[in-house]
Amino acid sequence: MSFKNITPKENGLLLNVEDKPSFGLNLILAAQHLLAALGGIIAVPLVVGGVLGLPAEQTIILVNASLLISGIVTFVQSKGIGAIGIRLPSVMGTSFTFVAAALAIGKSDAGVAGIMGASLVGSLVMIVGAFLMPYIRKYFPPVVTGCVVMSIGLSLISVAVDWFAGGNKADPSYATPSTLAMATFVLVIVVILVQWGKGIFSAAAIFFAMVVGYIASLCFGLVDFTNVKNAELFAVPTPFHFGLAFPISGIIGMSIAYLVTIVESNGNFLAIGQATHTQVTGEQVKRGVLCDGLGSALAACFSTLPFSSFSQNIGIISITRVASRYVVMVTGILLFLAGLFPVFGAVIVSIPSPVLGGAGVMMFAMIIVGGIQMLDRVSRSRRNGLIIAISVGACLAVTLRPEIFQHLPHWIGEIFSSGITTGSLMAIILDRVLPRDKEETVTDYAEVVAQMNK
Repeated sequence: MSFKNITPKENGLLLNVEDKPSFGLNLILAAQHLLAALGGIIAVPLVVGGVLGLPAEQTIILVNASLLISGIVTFVQSKGIGAIGIRLPSVMGTSFTFVAAALAIGKSDAGVAGIMGASLVGSLVMIVGAFLMPYIRKYFPPVVTGCVVMSIGLSLISVAVDWFAGGNKADPSYATPSTLAMATFVLVIVVILVQWGKGIFSAAAIFFAMVVGYIASLCFGLVDFTNVKNAELFAVPTPFHFGLAFPISGIIGMSIAYLVTIVESNGNFLAIGQATHTQVTGEQVKRGVLCDGLGSALAACFSTLPFSSFSQNIGIISITRVASRYVVMVTGILLFLAGLFPVFGAVIVSIPSPVLGGAGVMMFAMIIVGGIQMLDRVSRSRRNGLIIAISVGACLAVTLRPEIFQHLPHWIGEIFSSGITTGSLMAIILDRVLPRDKEETVTDYAEVVAQMNK
């Protein structure tokens, strides 16, 4: 498939899930997924290494292993090997869901070895849970699915806004006119390319906008090459570098985090189905969650933190209308190479936050739009209105005020620390609790107006 014949299909996509673009086009399309995911993949090991006070060389081991294993799991998830992998464009990476449990274990006598051992044992929760997914799917009717997808987008918007304003609130350049101008510049380029771009310029709008933004940042001296100068050229992660320990309390904490991740992954897979115009079956979700669990076990063996699907890359699919899983398979290969060549990852990390934010605001907002479109197809009843209102409100409450659970038992904060998880659980619980036989179903807005006139 060449650059020239990329035209919208009947479903509005430029490339369907099974379409195979040419090598050059595939590389460019994969690069924009890499740009969106790399910061998140690296952030988790950097946070854990920094809080635990690990030496720089040990933190680098965590980072390199995260990239390497992320590449392997992303490739398997998108390609599929036997009963493993959802066979949809899903980028995998280290998850912040596990950070709280990891830090608690790391600060104990078990240390980093305890984190790896608890992650390895806890992964069994996800592996076993994968085989129950076809039964779990009944808890995700359209109204719940729409709330889950909206929760994903809403919980990520704050991340994009921080990127947009400069990344770190403590930074003097945060939300300065020049920072906001750069982010707005990138956002405008994305809008122009998506709306009026043709062929590759529309399909790779995120990539081209970020390249232009990076070049502009270079011209204004906004790029920090410190990490690039300090990065090694080549490094291979060592299995069991930190050893393994198995603290009981740590295993329990990690197991809870894995249960939460099952809910988040299910929501992400449904969101990918929405973005790719694919009906995701219970069997596909089972294969996807199984890949999550096995990938997390592999991550523990190679001395890094557990994995889950990345929400931000779903936004890229929605914006660019490129749903090819072969594109994300190449992204997996690029991530694998980045794990072997740390200097490559350091170059990507040098992209200024406003450049990421200009693209990120659009990417995450498109996930919200996907959720709204799904909810538009459910009946406009009082019952469904309650489910949507409470689940979305709960998601925003935790996202905007994460300290809301600070005076409650630790395990409560562990479960509800994510806006995605909180919103999703509220939607699932309300859907099971609120009675259906008394709901007053209204099929469209015309009927609502007619009733009001009466």
